[in-house]
Amino acid sequence: MFDALPPHGVPAAQVLDEIRGLRAADRPTHGGRLFAYVYDPAVPGLDELAHSAYALSAHVNGLDPTAFPSLLAMENALVGAAARTLGGGPGSSAPEVVGSVTSGGTESLILAVKTARDAHPEIGAPRLVVPVTAHAAFAKAAHYLGVALDLVPVSPKTLRPDPADVAAAIGPETVLLACSAPSYAHGVVDPISAIAEIAAAAGVRCHVDACFGGWTLPYLRRLGVDVPPFDFAVPGVTSISVDLHKYAYVPKGVSVLLHRDAELRKPQYFAFADWPGYTMLNPVISSTRSGGPIAAAFATLRHVGDAGYLALARTTVDAVRGLAAEVTAVDGLRLLAEPEATVVCFGTEDPGLDLFVLADELTVRGWHTQPQMAYGDLPASIHLTVTASVAPRVADFGVDLRAAAAAARAAGPVELPAELLALAGALTPEQLTPELVAGLAAGLGLGGGAEGASGGPLPERVAVVNTLLNVAPVRLRERLLVEFLSLLQRPTY
Repeated sequence: MFDALPPHGVPAAQVLDEIRGLRAADRPTHGGRLFAYVYDPAVPGLDELAHSAYALSAHVNGLDPTAFPSLLAMENALVGAAARTLGGGPGSSAPEVVGSVTSGGTESLILAVKTARDAHPEIGAPRLVVPVTAHAAFAKAAHYLGVALDLVPVSPKTLRPDPADVAAAIGPETVLLACSAPSYAHGVVDPISAIAEIAAAAGVRCHVDACFGGWTLPYLRRLGVDVPPFDFAVPGVTSISVDLHKYAYVPKGVSVLLHRDAELRKPQYFAFADWPGYTMLNPVISSTRSGGPIAAAFATLRHVGDAGYLALARTTVDAVRGLAAEVTAVDGLRLLAEPEATVVCFGTEDPGLDLFVLADELTVRGWHTQPQMAYGDLPASIHLTVTASVAPRVADFGVDLRAAAAAARAAGPVELPAELLALAGALTPEQLTPELVAGLAAGLGLGGGAEGASGGPLPERVAVVNTLLNVAPVRLRERLLVEFLSLLQRPTY
């Protein structure tokens, strides 16, 4: 491995070659074969523009907008664009929308929860109500901020919560209701109008997590797709988050958190003057912020433009419909929900067709999908995040999906050894040790050991690992993954 701090400097060209060599082990970020994590519009020249804009502002610090007004101007422009896209701004029913640029959806959601909590300092034990399908970042926010998390079940048929169950979950200490547009796992939009009405009647804030779909749903509506109400046009919606590094196709990481008005946003800020240094004043979690991502986002939106995003949405929805048709054409596979946005999520009705084996078979054919574990009454599934770059590859995916399904049936379902099943059922998270996890990882072909893992890419076939995680209780699964990640993240000396 490379020494990040060698005794003597390494020539620039050599360093860049080293990084290219390391990147060769990564999943492909372009080409339409990776259905998670990255968003590729396949627009020629867009990467180069974003990289150049990033470089122009990489060393600008968002800590003090009076010192760097360029960054303030670009951030305000991004917020204005997001507000207009999501039903706010002059001439709308929410003309006073304000917002902040954050590093990503998780930061936006943490801030939404923090703002709702801090708006009620009189509530000593605040609570957050979300459907079980809400993004895990809400659980992270609750954990970090000391807010209790009240989970509302969803229907296995609709994958949405019943508004009556949401209303029943509200108590005197509830500070926020949250819902998704759409949910990440399944790609369905929650009944936001009903939930926002419930929130308003209870005097509680309502946040719409549109991190995933906020930049596509408005365009899909303009294309004639039946998109349910979800934005600031809905009375009772007090805040919305939207990730620009998703379907606005800007580089990581840029998200926007919007509030219906400036008064609602005030508790988001942090100010501290009780020390001898400069007065700390932050709108978001970070103090120092590179201007690079914001400049790259500004350049991307300016270059693509409204008409460009409408065209990308049209290409994407065509790809979604094509992929959904390819899935339903395979015997034994079924869509968990009819696609409403940019997600195709499917499961299996055939006990001989193991979804985790199917995912492996797609991986070896060059398609990188996202297997999802079973949860309560919700079955295991495979998630496809669809971007514009997928459109030319839909037919190729269909061919490989049929071949992968045939290979998965021939291989048969994963059968875990009886002793491993017994261990998963009896072991508690507290009983896990680094040595036990290292031995388990090595036995599953993941490499590593108590003294450090290999740090290399996972093997292409991980169906056994996913099957084990699927049967493990949730808390044990979390601890297993934490311990395994700890094995991977070891210093290089």
